[in-house]
Amino acid sequence: MITCKSRSELLLMERATRIVQEVLAECVEAVRPGATTEEIDRIAAAGIKARGGKAAFLGYRGYPRSICVSVGDEVVHGIPSSKRKLREGELVGLDLGAIVEGYYGDAARTVGAGKVAPELDQLLRVTHEALVAGVEAVRVGGKIGDIGAAVEAVATRHGYGVVREFVGHGIGTALHEKPEVPNYGPAGRRETIRGGMTLAIEPMLNLGAADVRVASDGWTVRTVDGKASSHFEHTVVATAEGPVVLGFGRYSREGTVPGVPGFHEYPAAASVRSGAVA
Repeated sequence: MITCKSRSELLLMERATRIVQEVLAECVEAVRPGATTEEIDRIAAAGIKARGGKAAFLGYRGYPRSICVSVGDEVVHGIPSSKRKLREGELVGLDLGAIVEGYYGDAARTVGAGKVAPELDQLLRVTHEALVAGVEAVRVGGKIGDIGAAVEAVATRHGYGVVREFVGHGIGTALHEKPEVPNYGPAGRRETIRGGMTLAIEPMLNLGAADVRVASDGWTVRTVDGKASSHFEHTVVATAEGPVVLGFGRYSREGTVPGVPGFHEYPAAASVRSGAVA
């Protein structure tokens, strides 16, 4: 069953997603050559706890960490490890969820470890562009297929593979709720979007082909051709005024601000705000 959330529920989801975005900012700052993915997991776990939230991923269907860190040809669900050191020029996907009073927030970002090659930088930026297009397609009375068609159009224009086996989803009192939100069309199909529906929209684009496989650990999803992948995600609520992205202060008791935040609106880590140098 698809549930539409009340104002009080959405305020809790805003809080949960704000925690996610703030902690992701700290994790982004930790992405550098030589860092281990386990170090990033420790930052994520501590950051969520310090803000009064609960890690949404830890223990979910047996997942052993608080954050997913997917590197290079890993698409999603990479398990942090003390043995995995980041290398110069790699793309690093960070996917994080938090719970506040039983309500979930979920978001993801992909960044580079050090300086990345132009083709990888373009993949990263186009994936974010696809996320923006997908969010902007959320309209009350529209269809879920409109979101995927918008994402797919951006990816196809640049020749990137669109992952089909893993998709976005509804979110609320569970991490994964109905409906599924694919990153492909056609438009005008699937469920009707209603006011108060909350969706996790998450394009996963591959530099090469769309084909993926699950690694022997049962979690990590990799591209079959070994080429890089990029992943971005927002938690979004459909309103009569347009889509509102949660976690950026755009949904509050005072009102809502529809639209999609730019890169400059993402929270910065505390050390960046203070001017400290890592």
